[in-house]
Amino acid sequence: MCDRVLDRLKLQEESHMNGQSKPRKLTLPGILLRLEGAAMLLGAIAAYAYTQGNGWAFVLLLIVPDLALLGYAVNPRVGSVAYDIAHFYALPVIVLAVAIYGSNPTLLHVGLIWFAHISMDRALGLGLKYATEAKETHLQRV
Repeated sequence: MCDRVLDRLKLQEESHMNGQSKPRKLTLPGILLRLEGAAMLLGAIAAYAYTQGNGWAFVLLLIVPDLALLGYAVNPRVGSVAYDIAHFYALPVIVLAVAIYGSNPTLLHVGLIWFAHISMDRALGLGLKYATEAKETHLQRV
């Protein structure tokens, strides 16, 4: 059974050796990181639904953090810093804490959507970016 699951997950990752990229099969840590992201995404969706968030708002706002990619129009350094800030889990967690402390349901929903977006990216194998190139992340080379 596990072999079947692993066979289905024959996604490609890239390893970095001497500046060269070499494709390889998805490793167990890669699978676990993606499953972790998927679990956090499901948790964020469940919390959003439990708090009676608007489904259309969730769908529309889910891609907002990717607007940070516009920083790449300036240069790779600005783009990667903007992207990394927008995809850093601590920020939506702070927003969620402030929302809970202040009993602010709108801010709570924004934080949950933001958290869900980052989790979705992690489930897809997308991570924080290095300043060298947009396709190089802390999880893999996309």
